[in-house]
Amino acid sequence: MAMELELRFFATFRDAVGQKELATTVPDDATVGDVLSMLEAEYEGLEGQLLEDGAIRPQLSVLKNGRDVIHMEGVETPLEPEDRVSVFPPVAGG
Repeated sequence: MAMELELRFFATFRDAVGQKELATTVPDDATVGDVLSMLEAEYEGLEGQLLEDGAIRPQLSVLKNGRDVIHMEGVETPLEPEDRVSVFPPVAGG
């Protein structure tokens, strides 16, 4: 079985994907890490930008329904149908 998710991208990641929002279908048991890995494989501009050694890259914000997955189970955070995953690139300070 599969479920549909809404993915949202910001700043440079939006440029890499070519759109702000994307609906995608993933397996029922998909985790945040699975989705990030799938995105890296699908979009050349995201390759190596989301994951580092199997974890979410430092300074990267990945939100599940508005809540940072770092405060949940990180890449192992389970997903439910209709979840919204938002991916924010590191913010350049200054």
